[in-house]
Amino acid sequence: MERLLAIWIPTLSEEKPDGSTLRDYVAVFDVLTVLCPFTEPVRLGLFILPVRGPSRFFGGDEALLDTVRRSVRDVIDAVAMLGIAEGLFCAELAARQGLVVAAGSTESFRRALPLDTLGRKDLATTCRRLGLYTVGAFADLERARVAERFSKPVLELHRVARGELSELKDQRDPRLAKRLRTQRGGEELGDEQIGFFGQRAAGDDRAQAAAHRVRSRLGADAVVVASLCGGRVPEDRATLVPFGSPSGTALDDAPWPGQFRAPAPAMTLAHRVAVELRDEHDTPVRVESRGLLNAPPVSLLFTARTRRDIVWSAGPWPLIERWWVISRRRAHLQVVLATGEALLLVAEVGRWWVVGIYD
Repeated sequence: MERLLAIWIPTLSEEKPDGSTLRDYVAVFDVLTVLCPFTEPVRLGLFILPVRGPSRFFGGDEALLDTVRRSVRDVIDAVAMLGIAEGLFCAELAARQGLVVAAGSTESFRRALPLDTLGRKDLATTCRRLGLYTVGAFADLERARVAERFSKPVLELHRVARGELSELKDQRDPRLAKRLRTQRGGEELGDEQIGFFGQRAAGDDRAQAAAHRVRSRLGADAVVVASLCGGRVPEDRATLVPFGSPSGTALDDAPWPGQFRAPAPAMTLAHRVAVELRDEHDTPVRVESRGLLNAPPVSLLFTARTRRDIVWSAGPWPLIERWWVISRRRAHLQVVLATGEALLLVAEVGRWWVVGIYD
């Protein structure tokens, strides 16, 4: 679990009618982003950022904490309570207490917390009747016993208590990101992606926000999505582009003579798999100079011990490209295995490869 610095500013936790709270929150967020571009707004009054990189840059945890305190005070003249621990749940509680939990000590810190910190008074009351007063004591209960007595939300709290989940379900404000965009002038994170029936679901927003957080940490190419481009065969047409890239609306109207016709495989492999085709005499099947098979394929070998019988095949479809520079010769073959899988194979440079899988 990643060590996080939580910045808790009590004066920004309650929104004022004049809208100044959100404006101040945006101002603090901007200055924290200058210190660390991976700063995340959690909810009003609370920010988090990873400790490892900024701590190295500023010369240690204490230097980082001093820098954050000064930066917040310069922007809104307010006191920021800071805490460091592993995971959002423990980091926020550490900030409320002004503690820096040493690396590797978050487990003992979490176990010593009172049950009220899980946010369920009914759970705390019931556990006290059972003689359980700390998060650690609750975590020691068997999951089956918790499921017998409590509801599903309490099971999630049990996972938080055991350290299996790093944060509470309602610890983040799901509307905050949209409010911040509105405060900045209504800018959107990227091109809107519409659901199956034209609507935009909450899951789409969460997925898009998560993708943008990953991109901000690991770079623009860290999250990619599938896209179709021009080409003659399916494995050439499928490509991966960075998430959020403008989607091309113009259709590919190039003629592409010799293009592989429908049906196309539902999945193409980024790394094709080498296989062998055998005939009824267990002799290798190859494509001859005229573009025909030397024998009907009967079996497909993935490894020496993994063999699948072929119940149907179609092709091959020869393809010769770039004959004026360096000739590339390929031949595609469709096969259906006895186990029900339908595959697209290609013969190239004397070898057979699996390049696509049909539904």
